[in-house]
Amino acid sequence: MTSKHNHAEDLKAEARRLGFTHVGIARAESLATEGARLETWLANGFAGTMGWMARRAQERMDPGRVLPGVRSVIVVAMNYYTGAQHPAGEGKVSRYAWGDDYHDVMGPKLAELCRWLAERVPGSSSRWYVDTGPVLEKAWAQRAGIGWLGKHATVITTDHGSWVFLGVVLTTAAFEPDEAAVDRCGTCTRCIEACPTAAIVEPYVVDARRCIAYLTIEHRGALPAEFEHRLEGWIFGCDICQDVCPWNTKHSTETSEPAFQPREGMVQPDTAMLMDLDDTAFNKRFQGSPLQRTGIEGLRRNISAQKS
Repeated sequence: MTSKHNHAEDLKAEARRLGFTHVGIARAESLATEGARLETWLANGFAGTMGWMARRAQERMDPGRVLPGVRSVIVVAMNYYTGAQHPAGEGKVSRYAWGDDYHDVMGPKLAELCRWLAERVPGSSSRWYVDTGPVLEKAWAQRAGIGWLGKHATVITTDHGSWVFLGVVLTTAAFEPDEAAVDRCGTCTRCIEACPTAAIVEPYVVDARRCIAYLTIEHRGALPAEFEHRLEGWIFGCDICQDVCPWNTKHSTETSEPAFQPREGMVQPDTAMLMDLDDTAFNKRFQGSPLQRTGIEGLRRNISAQKS
């Protein structure tokens, strides 16, 4: 195994060749501070019904529990912003879900990056994750210099705002780490003030149980009565806290990834059409779309909640 100066620039060039807009490297170590915040967040019940967050909490805090011998954490990001804007009224869908599912887009690219690592650093072992493994992507993104955690608890980059998807590679190969990103939110509290359900209970802390994105995507069963008619027209996700962020209003640029361009009818789906779809028709129409996560029953629930 070679030194930690393992051609970090070559690695970054390969990541960019694969289509990632950002790539950074962090030293693999325990996330003590971030882990303590996670434990407090979980203890406060802010995860709602996302029980999977607690089940592998110890692994999330220590990458060595996920990949023994890990030495570096490589973080990549992809810009997904498109020029389309949210329309007024009901039927609004979060920007991230307008195109193809980002797991399907980023996964193969990360797998290819791991193959490159195996060839360039013989004897090394690597594992990649896109939002589904026991890793704290946002914490690693900050440590790797990708961006900082905004007060809305989403990573913000200086050149693409928060409109980025994150991916992580744990590897036993050693690379020179980058400098951590610096918090540039300053005194701005626009995201906190704009949230219609007061889900950002304090800077950097979101109570998922109050978050429209959580309620319309992750929450199962009937919506809590308190929020049933407070979804602001959103039927899948919510972008309000990101839409008002100055880093997004000033620095958003069009993605170069065709898969993230809006599918036909996805910026504002016809809610009457959605209410009439059966499971088979829904799965056919939304194959490969993030909307499959909530399913047709979840979408019907969210649409019905717009009616008073």
